[in-house]
Amino acid sequence: MPRFPSCQRPSSGDDPASESSSASSPDRAEFDDNDFFMLQANDSQSSIGASTFRDMAVSPARDRERYRSPISRLPPEILITIFSKLGSTAELRTCMLVSKRWAKNSVDLLWQRPLCNNWKNLLNVVHSVRKAHAYFAYYDLVKRLNLTSLAADVSDGTIMPLAVCKRVERLTLTQCTKLTDTGVKALLEGNRNLLALDFAGLEHITDYTLLAVADNCSRLQGLNISACKLVTDKSLCALSENCKALKRMKLNECSQLTSASITSLAKNCRQMLEIDLHNCKLTNDAAVTALLTHGMHLRELRLGYCKLITDEAFLAVPKDRIVDTLRILDLTACDLLTDSAVAKIISCAPRLRNLVLAKSDRITDHAVRSISKLGKNLHYVHLGHCAHITDNAVIDLVKACNRIRYIDLACCHRLTDASVIHLATLPKLRRIGLVKCQAITDRSILALARAKPGGAHGSQLVYSSLERVHLSYCVHLTLRGIHVLLSHCPRLTHLSVTGVQAFLRADITVFCREAPTEFNDHQRDLFCVFSGLGVRGLREHLANRANSENFMYGEGDDPAEDTQQVAGLMHATALNVNNDEIDEEFAEDSEVGGEEQG
Repeated sequence: MPRFPSCQRPSSGDDPASESSSASSPDRAEFDDNDFFMLQANDSQSSIGASTFRDMAVSPARDRERYRSPISRLPPEILITIFSKLGSTAELRTCMLVSKRWAKNSVDLLWQRPLCNNWKNLLNVVHSVRKAHAYFAYYDLVKRLNLTSLAADVSDGTIMPLAVCKRVERLTLTQCTKLTDTGVKALLEGNRNLLALDFAGLEHITDYTLLAVADNCSRLQGLNISACKLVTDKSLCALSENCKALKRMKLNECSQLTSASITSLAKNCRQMLEIDLHNCKLTNDAAVTALLTHGMHLRELRLGYCKLITDEAFLAVPKDRIVDTLRILDLTACDLLTDSAVAKIISCAPRLRNLVLAKSDRITDHAVRSISKLGKNLHYVHLGHCAHITDNAVIDLVKACNRIRYIDLACCHRLTDASVIHLATLPKLRRIGLVKCQAITDRSILALARAKPGGAHGSQLVYSSLERVHLSYCVHLTLRGIHVLLSHCPRLTHLSVTGVQAFLRADITVFCREAPTEFNDHQRDLFCVFSGLGVRGLREHLANRANSENFMYGEGDDPAEDTQQVAGLMHATALNVNNDEIDEEFAEDSEVGGEEQG
């Protein structure tokens, strides 16, 4: 076998390695099969000559790597993270044009949620997903599909071409009222990845579609079929048996559903977090009992206008069953419920945060005292139209639940200034509803405007945190009280004083928003609601004219004297908050309040 001639390494006096080597000994052959470290007697010498070898054996790929830009050497996961921070689809499209590598790492972000907000965009999407021999399989990249922007015109023919997208995880067809079972079922067939479906308002779909969901979408976690009035127990029972991962369901106004299907959901879907049965008029006690008994993770239960529900729905829940995950309970217009049901609810769900008992006209002070046991957990309470509630119950509620942020007491006509003065002490109160509480006066308004203790230890006074105040038909209110409220509540963005005569004047209503189109002439004449810029304009208007003798004061009134009265009244309010006996006297001193208490 021929041998290549040996090459003498040039010696240099500056090279330490050359001094230790014999000048007559030949160097290793350039193409010797042996690895360089195998020729060394000592492992410690294995590094000698390594750099020379590697320099001679650089591959073309390594050479190309040397000249690539730093961003081109980033791993895919970092590139994808960077691309995900871009603010628009146009920027993502630009990234796709840089190189094949960038295209591969940005195409998923661009196509996982294709924009279908107009017909041009939708046609482009359809063309791309159906295109043969495309560089990317676009139909497999689509994860979310939302056609709500075109809801009025979307039909079965519109969505049939999208049936090739079999990896969709979230499908939203809200209010696409022209769709039928034929088109929707085509999107569902063979799609095993669906996690969330929104069919709200699809009034033409039937059990046929829901059975397709049950057959194909075993991973489904969220379903909204609000107002799908043709759906019955048959399909919902099949759904509960095949889609046991369901966590969130909205079944509003599904008028044919009965307790049979709801009970099946409760027993089979043990991971249920939220269920909305608003206006499911056939829902009865058995369904509610099953949900509370089997819903180990239930956080939100809405039963508004389920008028068949009675106390037994809650009293039948086992005594040792504590639903400590339940945070939201809506029982609007469940008018068969009494104080006994409320007491059981509080003992069963001691960590409730939002409780709605509006239009439950059998509720009395006993129920409110039961609610008080929620303590600091209670943030939102709606007791509108609970006409039997009195000041005493509200005062007890405020003392026990000092973290209330929203409270609605509309049409609780027994309430007086005493209730509102105590409500005004709530440090986190954001919204308050007092519509048609006709016994309240400016004293309540001044209390709401009063600064509250704040800071780290309550050592300083801070402005009121009120954002929305509803005072419609509180006929004893005046401009001077509202002026103080606006001046001392900088966060206030909504104020309703419909039907209050003092505000039905041209220089005030100019800041009012437009009345709803469905209102009749009489309602339009009384409408007076300020929002956003309207509140700001009203605040500035009242401030600019506060010193005008003919603005907020009648003839013969002394503005200076009235200002002193207002200041004294606010001071008295501050004192009364901390003294129960003075509060009662303060409430009785109110002309209307005294009549109400009597």
